Amino acid sequence: MSEAAVVDASPLIYLAHANLIDLLRVASLQILVPMTVSREIRRRSATDPTVQALDNTPWLREVEPGPDSPRVVLWALGPGETSVLSWSLAHPGSLAILDDLAGRRCAEALEIPLIGTLGLVLRAKSRGDLPAARPVVERLREAGMYLSDSVLSRALALVGE
Repeated sequence: MSEAAVVDASPLIYLAHANLIDLLRVASLQILVPMTVSREIRRRSATDPTVQALDNTPWLREVEPGPDSPRVVLWALGPGETSVLSWSLAHPGSLAILDDLAGRRCAEALEIPLIGTLGLVLRAKSRGDLPAARPVVERLREAGMYLSDSVLSRALALVGE
């Protein structure tokens, strides 16, 4: 488990809509939400589960992201991914939680530790926090997360399902 984790909008949205926001806790006890991401989420209706999670989950801490890293800006990512990865670069030892493929490639190139929504489920299953990963992933798919059947099958095989 990392010291702190910083999360992008899509994992927050999928987890909140699937009523699985607590899965973020497998990454860290301290989950940071850059204000760039928070503002993106707060453009949604006040009744949206993600907005509700930001308002009612004490361990989700909104933070000013600080300046964007020029090394991340070169990748021309969205503002949320840029702030998450810039935060992670500025705070060694923190974990980036994001799903965006271009953002993941940037994190890998810059050697930023990262995990995605699916990785959170697999980690929870591996730690024994979940009896099975498949039903959780199916809930996430119902909440709008796209996963191809082949990616899902390979991921579930990693945890013996």
